[in-house]
Amino acid sequence: MPKSKMSSKSSWSIICLLPIVVLSLFLLVKCQEVNDYDQIDNPAVLPLITQLVYSRLSNLTSILSKEISGQSSFCVIDPEDDWNQAFNFSSDLGFLTSCIQKTKGDITRRLCTAAEIKFYFTSFFDRSTTANYLKPNKNCNLTSWVSGCEPGWACSVGPSQKVDLQNSKEIPSRTTNCHACCEGFFCPHGLTCMIPCPLGSYCPLATLNRTTGVCEPYLYQLPPMQPNHTCGGANIWADVSSSSELFCSAGYYCPTTTKKIHCSKGHYCRMGSTSEKRCFKLSSCNSNTETQNMHAYGIMLIAALSTLLLIIYNCSDQVLTTRERRVAKSREAAARSVRKTANARQRWKSAKDAAKKHASGLQAQLSHTFSRKKDATDSEKLKILNQATSSETDVELLPPSPSITTNMTMISSAFPKHKGKEPSNLMEMIHEIENDPDINDDLHEDTTAIETRDKTVAKNMPKGKQLNTHSQIFKYAYAQLEKEKAQQQENKNLTFSGVIRMATNNEQRKRPLIEISFKDLTLTLKAKNKHILRCVTGKIKPGRITAVMGPSGAGKTTFLSALAGKVFGCRMSGLILINGKNESIHSYKKIIGFVPQDDIVHGTLTVEENLWFSAQCRLSADLSKPDKVLVVERVIEFLGLQTVRNSLVGTVEKRGISGGQRKRVNVGLEMVMEPSLLILDEPTSGLDSASSQLLLRALRREALEGVNICMVVHQPSYALYKMFDDLILLGKGGLTVYHGSAKKVEEYFAGLGINIPERINPPDYFIDILEGLTALNGSSVINYKELPLRWMVHNGYPIPLDMQQSAANFNMSTSSTNPTHEMDPDGSGHEENSFARELWQDMKHNVELQREKIRLNFLKSKDLSNRKTPGLFKQYKYFLIRVGKQRLREARIQAIDYLILLLAGACLGTLTKRSDQTFGAAGYTYTVIAVSLLCKIAALRSFSLDKLQHWRESDCGMSSLAYFLSKDTIDHFNTVIKPVVYLSMFYFFTNPRSTFADNYVVLLCLVYCVTGIAYALAIFFEPGAAQLWSVLLPVVMTLIATQPKDSKFVKEAANLCYTKWALQAFVIANAERYHGVWLITRCGSLLKSGYNLHDWSLCIFILILIGVISRVIAFFCLVTFRKK
Repeated sequence: MPKSKMSSKSSWSIICLLPIVVLSLFLLVKCQEVNDYDQIDNPAVLPLITQLVYSRLSNLTSILSKEISGQSSFCVIDPEDDWNQAFNFSSDLGFLTSCIQKTKGDITRRLCTAAEIKFYFTSFFDRSTTANYLKPNKNCNLTSWVSGCEPGWACSVGPSQKVDLQNSKEIPSRTTNCHACCEGFFCPHGLTCMIPCPLGSYCPLATLNRTTGVCEPYLYQLPPMQPNHTCGGANIWADVSSSSELFCSAGYYCPTTTKKIHCSKGHYCRMGSTSEKRCFKLSSCNSNTETQNMHAYGIMLIAALSTLLLIIYNCSDQVLTTRERRVAKSREAAARSVRKTANARQRWKSAKDAAKKHASGLQAQLSHTFSRKKDATDSEKLKILNQATSSETDVELLPPSPSITTNMTMISSAFPKHKGKEPSNLMEMIHEIENDPDINDDLHEDTTAIETRDKTVAKNMPKGKQLNTHSQIFKYAYAQLEKEKAQQQENKNLTFSGVIRMATNNEQRKRPLIEISFKDLTLTLKAKNKHILRCVTGKIKPGRITAVMGPSGAGKTTFLSALAGKVFGCRMSGLILINGKNESIHSYKKIIGFVPQDDIVHGTLTVEENLWFSAQCRLSADLSKPDKVLVVERVIEFLGLQTVRNSLVGTVEKRGISGGQRKRVNVGLEMVMEPSLLILDEPTSGLDSASSQLLLRALRREALEGVNICMVVHQPSYALYKMFDDLILLGKGGLTVYHGSAKKVEEYFAGLGINIPERINPPDYFIDILEGLTALNGSSVINYKELPLRWMVHNGYPIPLDMQQSAANFNMSTSSTNPTHEMDPDGSGHEENSFARELWQDMKHNVELQREKIRLNFLKSKDLSNRKTPGLFKQYKYFLIRVGKQRLREARIQAIDYLILLLAGACLGTLTKRSDQTFGAAGYTYTVIAVSLLCKIAALRSFSLDKLQHWRESDCGMSSLAYFLSKDTIDHFNTVIKPVVYLSMFYFFTNPRSTFADNYVVLLCLVYCVTGIAYALAIFFEPGAAQLWSVLLPVVMTLIATQPKDSKFVKEAANLCYTKWALQAFVIANAERYHGVWLITRCGSLLKSGYNLHDWSLCIFILILIGVISRVIAFFCLVTFRKK
């Protein structure tokens, strides 16, 4: 018992004394140098000494990180973090303990001071030296070269010399007691001290290969003439190309600088790894593998993306198809309902007219039989009947009222009582109509439905037609169409009261009237000083169809273009008055329709979609949707496009509707906006006789509503010719031959002695005469060239100076000569210009032409049309819907783009060799070129394919900004998807250290940038030139961006290349992931390339900025450099 107590007391005393001993040893160690102790082999003291040395080493590296970060700020984001990842050995200090034991406590005298380490690292920034050879210093120079100056060896300072590791200004004298470098340290060639190897390296002692004489695994040799010299430790830490033997090998990981462990299965170890990383699921990783095989993830991503795109395209297409089918069913149901109602009304009208006719016959018959009193009574009854029926006809075609039916029944029932006569056949039909239950039920149901609908509409829509469902809208539209057809039928035999009723009809919208008058209209080419239109005087009136005819080269299209304000490059003289006022025609462009000679329509839209889009953007914004539908349905009805309304118009590659139908759609685009002035350039060219007559009947209907129609026609048939109200005949040189009523043209030419032969079409004969192909017959003695002069004299117009001699030849008065000086149309009388002068005039003319276009596009005329069309956001919505439909119908082309991009990613990812020295710069260079080229070529289609359509729409007043924004918005879908498609192959084949998100962000900004550049190329150049530029730009810019930045010019030129910023962003994102032993490699590579780790956000910003600026330039070109 006492023995146990004594043992317990001794144990407690030991426990109490142990902290005191440890504390005393710690203080003792802290106060003296490490080599002052002879207790380094003591296990209790050695860990404390190791911690002391490590603390001094940590202080040294922290000071160095602050000093060196000034020169290496371009390659170090967080100096403290980077140095910790390179020199934080706190997890395992075994290599330090081993070195303390090997040097017998002399380690602090052998460690490099701050000045020596700074000398070593700053040598990397001096291009005059290499990593293997340093500049001469205090210890290693031509006069002093000890064993410690050799690679892998180090020396100690003198025993009486103090060493301050934090001294960064002076290199101490270190030339005694030279030995091999410790494991975990490297001793550079030319320095006599040791530097700890960074994490991620493997620094064992070297062994001599007697065959080669090389100290392996390092590449230095033993110095000659020194037999006692042996292989030391590591000799260099530099970039991977100069010191790859120092790096921990791929397939291995090095937790410390003296340990190298095989990478186990299910893990992968890159070069310079300090730990093994677990492979992702579904990826294959064998033992000692460098990277994980993530091809399965790429395949899964492609499968998911393909499924998503198929769902989007198929569902969207299915939604559109289902919606169109439902709308078509609603339209057909509405049409059937309206036709049924119209037939019922027609049957009732026929019965009522028959009854009225028979009643009039009975009145005449009874007047000879009955007395005057009886006749008076019957006459009064018939008068009442006539008043009732006439009042019904004047108001509306409604079902019969009960009182009228009763009167008709009373009259018909009285007839058999008169002398036993049988009723006539007509009376029997009236009785059959009245007594037939089926007819009465049908009429009752139809009229009841009509009255109920009219009452409901009148009750719910006091201020307009606010219909919501498709069925209601189509019923309203088709009912109005049937009503208009009935009205047109009645208009054939209009009485005076009918005309008054049409004039006072408030339901019909009135269009503003436009009358165009022109006087001495002359157009002269500025470049050639040649007249293409000369002295044209007259007017075109609203409500009439004016045909412009003449031989080729007579200036017919130029005349229409002058009226529409679309002539450029010409000097115009004379007056063009609008409603008698000298105002710009552009002030009325919202109510002016211009149908070009070419069929400029969207081939990827249906007939109805083309017309509906034009109506939405150009009709008044105050017009309700039912009324807009009515306008479109009316145009489709009168142009005979019902059967192809849901058919695509078609393109060159994909056939759609016929040429005649396409021509009618081209005209319908202007008719749906309800113009007041409609100008058509050869609308009947290429049409057969039936189609031409159908088109002219539709135009005749427009003219009946007060529209001023002027059109160019080529040799119309006689039936078409009779449908024209006025005729303008132009001769060679743009001179007027006749301008007036089409019915009086034969009379005018007959007065000149020109008679049209029998069975000859008058327009053909007139044009043959003006062409000079037909000799003048009859008593005419004039030449066809004199016809314009005859017209001037006939109307008393001024005669130009150069034509007065011709007038004098046939003894005509020239008292009304033109006092103004006119230029010679042929250019005679002018001196011949030199080549330089002609070149200068052409350049001056082109500049003036562009200036005139810019002035017209940017200086908006005052709007006098009194029509408020939809604003920017509304039109943007309409354009967005249209472009979305077009893209869905181009799904196959989009799929091909994605497939090509996918193959490009797979090929480049497979062929590109990953280089840790440049952080994958080669693969990223190919990526920038390939993605730029493919995305530019695809983006060219956005604006190259429908330039003409946009020019036509913008001339009509549609917003160019809404058009541009809608295209760009839809293309953002490709901007988001294409980087995923490319990276799904490239990223998982190359497996870089940067994350998928980093690569995606850079590629997203790159695609956005090149898409904007492609917009500008597509708008400014023709398709062929735009494609050539799209191929050349990325290649040339990448070559400039990757050139050595030796001169300031090359550096500034590279900064202007978007490829430089994209490549820099890729490399920076990847270089950030290289730590520890890769620190010098990162700084060396970035220094050589001129990149900065802090500029990743700047690169992203500049790519986006270039994309925005290129879009602004593209939009400027869109509204400026457009052909007319």
